[in-house]
Amino acid sequence: MQRYRTIKELQEAYRQAFVSPEEIAEYYLKQIESADGAYRSIITVTGASARRQAAAAVARLMAGRGEDVHQPLLGVPVTVKDNIDTAGIRTTNGSQIDRERVPAGNAAVVDRLEAAGAMTVGKANLYEYAFGITSDNPFYGDVRNPWDTRYMAGGSSSGSAASVAAGFCLGSIGTDTAGSIRVPSSCCGVVGLKPTHGLIPADGVDTLSWTLDHVGPIAGNVADLALLLEAAAGRAYEGVRRADIRGMRIGVPREFVYRRIEPAVRQLFDEALDALAGLGAVLVDVELPLADRAIAVAIGIATPEVGYSHRERIAASMALYGPGAADTFARSRAATAHEYMDAMRLRAEMTGGLDALFRDMDAIVTPTMPAAPTLLGQQEVPFPDGVSESVHECMIRFTCLYDVTGHPALSVPCGLTPDGLPVGLQIATAYHREDTALRIASAYEQAALLYFYDEREKRIKNAAELSSGRSHM
Repeated sequence: MQRYRTIKELQEAYRQAFVSPEEIAEYYLKQIESADGAYRSIITVTGASARRQAAAAVARLMAGRGEDVHQPLLGVPVTVKDNIDTAGIRTTNGSQIDRERVPAGNAAVVDRLEAAGAMTVGKANLYEYAFGITSDNPFYGDVRNPWDTRYMAGGSSSGSAASVAAGFCLGSIGTDTAGSIRVPSSCCGVVGLKPTHGLIPADGVDTLSWTLDHVGPIAGNVADLALLLEAAAGRAYEGVRRADIRGMRIGVPREFVYRRIEPAVRQLFDEALDALAGLGAVLVDVELPLADRAIAVAIGIATPEVGYSHRERIAASMALYGPGAADTFARSRAATAHEYMDAMRLRAEMTGGLDALFRDMDAIVTPTMPAAPTLLGQQEVPFPDGVSESVHECMIRFTCLYDVTGHPALSVPCGLTPDGLPVGLQIATAYHREDTALRIASAYEQAALLYFYDEREKRIKNAAELSSGRSHM
């Protein structure tokens, strides 16, 4: 069967009756079954529900309503991070504690995807309870990067990004507390958006830190991301179709970015800046308010909140958590009310500073991460200045500020390192200006990323052929 690279291509094939949703569902379910052993991106393959949704999509198409604006994802295969409730389908949170938990109802975002016509083909793997930024999981297997399986896929929405990059779906829904949508999207060479806090409802999503948690989409390209966002947020983003960004003022915090960064990432970021300038954007040097303290503030807020959110599980099942949980909960118990309020006070200062900056800037751009994806199990990232940084702090250094303040931020690929690993460009905007981030990303994508998507498609095709050969041996 021909592989359709985008949602638009697939929907056109449906309209022309070249393929049916039932055939597409079977194709993607087979791809997961035959190839995901190499990546471990999926915890539960949801074949029964995907087939029911495919049959409903067929009926919709046969009734002549395939272009119904209320079903923009009709027959589109998606995955959902496994901390997001799905009715009648186990939702494990990537933990052995919830291995057999089967919710009675869907999360609000799943209801919205289903109302838009999507077919859920799998529940995506994650770092246990979304506690970490790597793709480690001792219970369901570490998620491996589809570009090179020796490397991590990022976290905690590792399976969501990897399933898109591996060609197992055309989109996914993840969650983001300090970078957990954008980091794996960057690592896996796909597009991911952390929207404005609360834009997509978190009802039915297992809470890590209720004041930092965001729900958002991941896709293979900007147009597909916009369609997923429209369905999940319940609003249209028509301006995304305009690729003209001439005159847009884009802030670049060069001093903050260049202080400690891998040379290959810096080179790709500089090339991305040149591309944006070539598209007519006005690049302006800016300073990010209190950016150096963003990690400490995020930890100061999340640490006590996660312990409180897990208090019942801790009392009943502490011994069943993974190895990193005990330290997290010990720090949560030790956190004081004064420390929490200090973090909230700094959060208000950061938010006010960014709000002021966005009154003068349409967007702020940085690399998504200061380093390329790390090897599985790697603990430290060495930099040319001789200083090493923990993988956890390195991966979220550029992302967590926007979780603290709640501003939207998007990661789009900006190239490959000499080792063939993806690097991401982060675009942040004012509250509820996801349309601006999408418009900039779309313009950049059309100007600079066609080669990248071709390379990703070759990798998907080669991996599929290899797995098919193994299945026939």
